[in-house]
Amino acid sequence: MIDAGTKLMKILIPAYEPDKRMLYLIKELHEKTCDQIIIVDDGSGPAFQKIFTAAREMGCILLRQDANQGKGAALKTGLQYLLSKGELEGVVCADCDGQHSVSDIMKVAAVTREKPGHIILGSRQFVGEVPWRSRLGNTLTRSIFTLATGSRIYDTQTGLRGYSAGMFNWLLQVPGLRYEYELNILLEAQQDGYPVYEIPIATIYEDNNQSSHFHPLFDSIRVYLPLLKFSASSMAAAGIDFVMLLILQMAFGNLLVSVVGARLGSSLFNYLCNRYLVFKEGPRHSWSSLLRYYSLAVAILACNLSMMWLLVNALAVPLIPAKLLTEGTLFAISYWVQKKYVFLQPKTRQSIPILQHVVK
Repeated sequence: MIDAGTKLMKILIPAYEPDKRMLYLIKELHEKTCDQIIIVDDGSGPAFQKIFTAAREMGCILLRQDANQGKGAALKTGLQYLLSKGELEGVVCADCDGQHSVSDIMKVAAVTREKPGHIILGSRQFVGEVPWRSRLGNTLTRSIFTLATGSRIYDTQTGLRGYSAGMFNWLLQVPGLRYEYELNILLEAQQDGYPVYEIPIATIYEDNNQSSHFHPLFDSIRVYLPLLKFSASSMAAAGIDFVMLLILQMAFGNLLVSVVGARLGSSLFNYLCNRYLVFKEGPRHSWSSLLRYYSLAVAILACNLSMMWLLVNALAVPLIPAKLLTEGTLFAISYWVQKKYVFLQPKTRQSIPILQHVVK
């Protein structure tokens, strides 16, 4: 008999081309819990319908997307279903490929109940034999996330997560349809005031994680896209600054006029790119964000001069390493401040259309 204390909230499993490991997970979950499991078929195709039919016959709710739209879209499909059914407790999201043990799923569910309004992450510890692409990918993402936000999260890519029911509407508004969605949740949480709480879980990889559908190149680009766009905007502005400096110097022959004019032109270009392409600020904040942007630019310039003086003159660091260290540090600070304080995101977003249908 199942102890009432072990009863979980709803369990949501997005699945693309799953194998029998998903059925083993469902069987063990049913043996140790008595709550409902929602499976989302993310357009896996006819060859995998026996697996999904078996899952439905085991008592799971099966939602189906006719075409593959990505993990983020599948998670949103499940969240929309739970919202439409008036779910009050919350949900635990888990992967279908055997990477999460039932005991860890139950652990995340318990903490989700204890900490409403928090994002609960099952944080893998990456000990033992871990595939190189998984270890490298998480280390890189963790480092970039820390630099970009100022917050340290050990496992930014974990698929084992717990969310309170009151967060469902917010989760549906977070952008992203593929693997970038889960990182976007953490980035948006920093801005929207949802605390992140990590609990350690086992790191399980079978067959060197060959069943993962994460593409190292294309999905990594999606995950890192906000930071890549910010970097591209900064580099383009630097190029414009250089070209304008040469043009103005040839036109006026005055270095002060050339330097100031080039910096004003390049900084305005950088502001417009960051506002409309990188952070996509709402239309109501233009003048206030412009003032915040230039206030930050002045502060960054002052910090640049101070850090360079300290490193070169006080600590005797060579010029080139000092410049690289200064620019790298201030780049990360500038990204974080612009995202959190300079470009304010609109409070309301468009609703997401229903993506799924329920298989009876």
